[in-house]
Amino acid sequence: MLAGAVFSLLAACQSGDPELNRKEGAAFLAENAKKPGILTTASGLQYQVISEGNGIKPKAEDNVTVNYKGAFISGSEFDSGDGISFPLSGVIAGWTEGLQLMKEGAKYRFYIPPELGYGESGAGRTIPPNATLVFDVELVKVNR
Repeated sequence: MLAGAVFSLLAACQSGDPELNRKEGAAFLAENAKKPGILTTASGLQYQVISEGNGIKPKAEDNVTVNYKGAFISGSEFDSGDGISFPLSGVIAGWTEGLQLMKEGAKYRFYIPPELGYGESGAGRTIPPNATLVFDVELVKVNR
């Protein structure tokens, strides 16, 4: 069953079928929510604490430095970066919300539904419409 769902998602990502991406992502998130250690916020962001940090937590208006890897729910990586700095208010809603849960030094995995990611428009040729995304994020520093 899971192999079929993964194949179906890969086909959706290649074809850019927004409705199929939405359905596959919703099914993935529903199953993922049942796993131990997965927490879900009121907005629908799912996250898993890999390791807690001991520094300060960022606020929405802060600038942060992170290390990250981004992947589709199929496991296919689409982006990564180390030592990347940006204003927290200038990224997708799932990142803005999720990073505010973390302390410096923490590593979390975010499961981001489309409405907290790139939504119906996707992002160029990389992120298809209505894609559910998975990010491993380490909050290196809050730059105040």
